[in-house]
Amino acid sequence: MADMLRVTSPVDGSIYVERPLAGPSEVEAVLSRAKQAQADWKQTSVAERARICGAFTDALIARKDEIVPELSWQMGRPVSAGGGELAGFEERARYMIEIAGGALADIPADHKPGFNRFVRRAPLGVVLVVAAWNYPYLIAVNSVVPAIMAGNAVVLKHSGQTPLCAERFAEAFQAAGLPEGVFQVLHMSHANTEKAIASPDVDFVAFTGSVGGGHAIQSAASTRFIATGLELGGKDPAYVRADANLEFAIENLVDGAFFNSGQSCCGIERIYVHGDLYDRFVDGFVDLTRQYRLGNPLEAETNLGPMVRPAAADFARGQVAEAVHAGARSLVDPAAFPADAEGSAYMAPRVLVDVDHGMRIMTEESFAPVIGIMKVGSDDEAVTLMNDSAFGLTASVWTIDEDAAIAVGDRIETGTWFMNRCDYLDPALAWTGVKNSGRGCTLSSVGYEHLTRPKSYHLRTAI
Repeated sequence: MADMLRVTSPVDGSIYVERPLAGPSEVEAVLSRAKQAQADWKQTSVAERARICGAFTDALIARKDEIVPELSWQMGRPVSAGGGELAGFEERARYMIEIAGGALADIPADHKPGFNRFVRRAPLGVVLVVAAWNYPYLIAVNSVVPAIMAGNAVVLKHSGQTPLCAERFAEAFQAAGLPEGVFQVLHMSHANTEKAIASPDVDFVAFTGSVGGGHAIQSAASTRFIATGLELGGKDPAYVRADANLEFAIENLVDGAFFNSGQSCCGIERIYVHGDLYDRFVDGFVDLTRQYRLGNPLEAETNLGPMVRPAAADFARGQVAEAVHAGARSLVDPAAFPADAEGSAYMAPRVLVDVDHGMRIMTEESFAPVIGIMKVGSDDEAVTLMNDSAFGLTASVWTIDEDAAIAVGDRIETGTWFMNRCDYLDPALAWTGVKNSGRGCTLSSVGYEHLTRPKSYHLRTAI
C-alpha cells in the first residue's frame, strides 16, 4: 500500500485531504514522460506556447470561487484576502508570457562579413519545481509559466500542505490543451524528492522554502552539474526616516507585517524608526494592530487567520516570551483576541519594543504575526542594523527623499530595495536574494536567463 499524504487543516485540525505519495517507479515514469514530451515541446513556437499559457491562466482564474476556500482550508488565509493571491498570479503569468518573445529572442553578434553569428537561448530540459505553501499559486507561477514558455517541461512537487494547488495547475493546463507530459504533478516524500533531483532526467530545480530545505536540495544536486534556483528565508527590515509620511508608513507596515499572519516570504519582520517619529509611529502602529480580527478564515469578517500549524505559532510564541524575559515589552494584549490560544494555530499579533539584536526576535526568521520595533538616530545606524542579518531578500525605506532612498539602498545587502512599499513582487523586476535568502532569479527578463542556456551559432556563409 502506498504511503499517504494527509493535510491537517489549520482551521479546525481536521484532515482536509489525503493523497497517495508517489513511489520510486512512478517518479521515474513521470520524469521519463517529461523528458520525451520536452523534446517535441521545445520545437513549438513561442507564439503557440503563449497561446496555451494564456489559456491556462484563463482556466485557473475561472476556478477562483473554488480555489479561495480551498486555500483557507489548506493553509489558513482568510477568504477575505484569498482573491488577492490569484490576482497576483494572473499579473505575473500574463507579464511573463508577454515578454517571452523578446526575452527568448536570439542575441546577434556584431556584423562580420561572411558570417552569421548569434546566441540562442536553448531550453534546459525538465524543470523540477518544489513550491512552498504560504503563497502556493504565486510561488509556483514564478517558475512554472516561464519554464514552459522557455520550452522546458515541468514537474511540480508542491508542499505537502497545499497539494490541491498543484492539481489545480494540472487541471488548468489540461483545459488549455498543453500536450501531455509537458506539465505533470508529483506528490512525493522528501526522500523521493531528493532521488528525483539526482535523476539524469531532471535538468534544473526551482525551490522555495527554508534554509535547511535549500541545503537539502543543493546536497541532492551536488553530484550533478545542474543549476538550482533557491528562494529561502528572510528577516526583512524597514527603515522609517525622519521625513517619512507617518500615517502612510504605519498603514503599509502594519499590513506588511501581519498580512497572511506574517507568513510572507518578503513580509516585514523588523522595523527601525528615526527617533523624531518613534513614539508617534509606535502608538499608531499599535492602535492599527488592535483593529485586526483573528478568527475562522472562512468567515468574511476575519482578516487574520490561523498560522499554518500549531507548532509554527508555538515557535513564534517562544521567540516573544524569550524577548520579553530579556527586557522587551509586548504592547498588544493577546487577551483582546479571543481566538488566540496557547498550543493552537491561532495567534494574536504581537508588537515588541525595547528590543535589540541580542534577541532572536530581531535576527531569526519568525514567519508569524510578530514584529520588533527599534529606535535609531541616523541613516548610518539604520544601515548597520539592517545589514546585521544572515538574510537579504527585501528591505524598504520610508521617506519623501528619493535621492536619499537610493543612497541608503546602495548600502543595503538585499535582493530588492523598496521605497514607500513592501511585501510585493513586481514581475518586471528580478526576484532574487542574497546571503541565506538564496540564489538565482525568477521573474523579469532576467528570470528567463536562468531557465535557458546560451547556445552559440557561428555560421560561415561565404566560402
